[in-house]
Amino acid sequence: MGVMDDKASQPARKRAGAPVWARKSTLVLVIAAMALAAFGTTTQTWLTVHLDPAQLGQAVNSQDGLQVQGSKAATTVTALALVALAGGLAASIAGRIARWIITAIIVLASVGIVAAAVTVMADPLAAAQGSIAAATGITGSSVQVSVSAFPALAVVAGVLLGLGALLIIPAGRHWKARTKYDAAAAGASDGPADEIDSWDRLSRGDDPT
Repeated sequence: MGVMDDKASQPARKRAGAPVWARKSTLVLVIAAMALAAFGTTTQTWLTVHLDPAQLGQAVNSQDGLQVQGSKAATTVTALALVALAGGLAASIAGRIARWIITAIIVLASVGIVAAAVTVMADPLAAAQGSIAAATGITGSSVQVSVSAFPALAVVAGVLLGLGALLIIPAGRHWKARTKYDAAAAGASDGPADEIDSWDRLSRGDDPT
């Protein structure tokens, strides 16, 4: 009888000992936060172009220079951040195989975010040429371009996003099975459910209470 009790208590101890980072709600929140952080940087000024006042258009303040947002300096960052955000949300309801695919997508998106931001910092003039041409009608001119802190913040967000995505695979071992193709022994009603588990069970018609 004592042996049976020990075996029955092993799954419960395993669930109780699961690290905080492995909780689905925690990991999805981290991925979403990093994706939104990367997206948020693109709404801010990445580059400031200092031109001759005679070259500036009337809509440009000659003292502040030409402000170039991240969405114009690195258009791919905006799109990739949204892809990563969608991937993080999808991972919360995906099966085991789908989680591998989603992880790869988010990691690739994070690499793209970092690469795009680093490219802007390495050659800010090239990144600003489109905005310069739109404002002045002049391209290839020799100007001074200063870089704000937001490209660097995008790099940090991209790196953390990629690291968060890599945690999906090991953390998924602690998540409940979502489809009949996953391990049937996961037991949909066993153990305490987090917020996302409760919503998933409600969507299937189960009462988590």
